[in-house]
Amino acid sequence: MKTTQDFQKERLSAGQKVGVINLGCARNLVDAQMLLGRLKKNGHRIVQAEEAQTVIVNTCSFIEDARKESIDTILDLVELKKQGKIKKVIVAGCLAQRYGKDLAKEFPEVDAFMGTPTLNRENMPQQMQLTPKHFAYVKICESCFNACSFCAIPKIKGKFISRTIESVVKEVKDLDAKGVKEINIIGQDITAYGMDVYREKSLARLLKELVKVCKNIEWIRLLYAFPSHVTDELIEVMATEPKICKYIDMPLQHISDHILKEQNRNITTKGTIDLIKKMRRAMPQSFLRTTFITGLPGETQEDFEEMNTFIKDSRFERVGVFVYSKEEGTLAAKMEGQVPEKTKKARLDVLMKEQQAISTQIQQSFVGRRLKVLIEEKEKDSTNTYIGRSEYDAPDVDGVVYVRSDKELKIGDFVHVTISDAYEYDLAGVLA
Repeated sequence: MKTTQDFQKERLSAGQKVGVINLGCARNLVDAQMLLGRLKKNGHRIVQAEEAQTVIVNTCSFIEDARKESIDTILDLVELKKQGKIKKVIVAGCLAQRYGKDLAKEFPEVDAFMGTPTLNRENMPQQMQLTPKHFAYVKICESCFNACSFCAIPKIKGKFISRTIESVVKEVKDLDAKGVKEINIIGQDITAYGMDVYREKSLARLLKELVKVCKNIEWIRLLYAFPSHVTDELIEVMATEPKICKYIDMPLQHISDHILKEQNRNITTKGTIDLIKKMRRAMPQSFLRTTFITGLPGETQEDFEEMNTFIKDSRFERVGVFVYSKEEGTLAAKMEGQVPEKTKKARLDVLMKEQQAISTQIQQSFVGRRLKVLIEEKEKDSTNTYIGRSEYDAPDVDGVVYVRSDKELKIGDFVHVTISDAYEYDLAGVLA
């Protein structure tokens, strides 16, 4: 199997046209941006994948569905190579990091396998931005301090590492100078930020420094917080700093003490409920996005019913539900009491049905209200309708706001919209 360095020396020295297919989450997107930045710096032409001579697929292997999507994409690219439509195929990212040797035997047609890039504590390499010009993702840490029994991320990503405050501030300052309006702070666990380099949870401290350099940036969004690492200082900063969106993505995964212990989440039922109450008191208008897992080995019907009741009572604004995926090398994979796939999916359906009703009610509460909206695109085949997001909507995962306006609006502008209609996940309104 060729190494990444070998492949670049032998195959990419000619400055050929290179395209990237990125799979997975926003963290993967940042990895792809770093990869493209390095290639562009070395003189290669970055093009759309369908125009490329060399195609790099940046894979994900977090759960079974992600692995299947990655494998299917590799198979498609191998077929295109056989047909002579592309010359080279490179497999990068989590799947290659975890199963590179096995993949090399399975796919001899692939020219190189390269894992995930190492996050540099002091310097963020040049990136080629793959997001629209008005928003960006800023990765502040890599891997995770926790060892959840169902998750293979620490095995894939290695030791937890945080960037320095100075490094992150420099990147955000540069993005601000380019006219970016929104930054999304990401990492497997951003609330553990600083525990390695500063020996304490330092996200609140980082945010205080970031708001000082944000002139054009009006929204700072927090994605992927770990409940047991959320501090009072962080809640206070979120509540008092206008530029920080009153929105946080904080996967809870379960609420039963029994399952939380089996998941190794380092938080209890009471601790979870108390944290949510504290956040709601400090930020009454905040939106909480969370996720839950059904069917961890040993999950009883009683455990499930407790989670169902908790979701009904908590009325979360944004909820995602996943069925437990048996991941090689994790503690949960060896647990007794594996739940049948049919049962896991049935439980997921129950939770999502409950949440759909809650979401619809929450959406309806916006009718008549005035919202600040970031304009992202003009709707196709329309002369006066635009599509944007509120501070309560993260890119690519949440809903949108349809904006009717007789006045021409610019992509990346903030406008105020009076909401007139509400749907299950989206809103619609008129320029105020």
